[in-house]
Amino acid sequence: MTDFFDINTIAFTLWGYSMSYLELIGVSTGGLATWLVARNNTWTWPVGVLSAVLFFFLFYQIQLYPDMFLQVFFVITYLRGWWRWTHPEADEVVRQRELRVSRLTTRELLTWLSAGSLVTVLLGTSASRLHEWFPVLFTKPSAFPYLDSFTTTMSIIATFLMIPKKLECWYLWLIIDLISAYMYYVKGVKLVSLEYLIFCYFALEGARNWTREYRTYSHLHREGAVQ
Repeated sequence: MTDFFDINTIAFTLWGYSMSYLELIGVSTGGLATWLVARNNTWTWPVGVLSAVLFFFLFYQIQLYPDMFLQVFFVITYLRGWWRWTHPEADEVVRQRELRVSRLTTRELLTWLSAGSLVTVLLGTSASRLHEWFPVLFTKPSAFPYLDSFTTTMSIIATFLMIPKKLECWYLWLIIDLISAYMYYVKGVKLVSLEYLIFCYFALEGARNWTREYRTYSHLHREGAVQ
């Protein structure tokens, strides 16, 4: 069973690229979770938990340590998101107990981005020293410590914004996915890189769907006022 979590346990080789079970199933479940969330489907959260567990082992083995720690956060927040989407507060319900899409204020957006920038610098500095502080656990230096820390930090912020259905989360995911696709390609997990390029499409699709949903609320309010 432990061999399954080894990136060197190969499922098949195609066009000279060796595909591990870990990468294959991690990508498959991650893609499914993203497709589901873009369509407001609550099953995105349990599927996302499975994907995060698999990617934890994958990122450790390719020295993307901030990304590895990010998966722990994802497991916790995905479970919280599952509860949040299925148990909205009374003032957040729009139709059939569905959580309403909303937007950030300018002040909220600037606060999130400023905090994210500060945490990126602190996390990147720490990630670059992990192999010196804990040589037994981290035998190799972190790959892309600051770039990886940026995508990790912004992923946490985007997840926090996604749980209450803030529309801006999708534009942040688009930036994260573009940078992540580059890092994964360089580190040799090319299917993961391809997946994140596809995630860019999902981010655009999610933004389009949520924007359309957001715009329906004014129509619903007008109907309610008439009634």
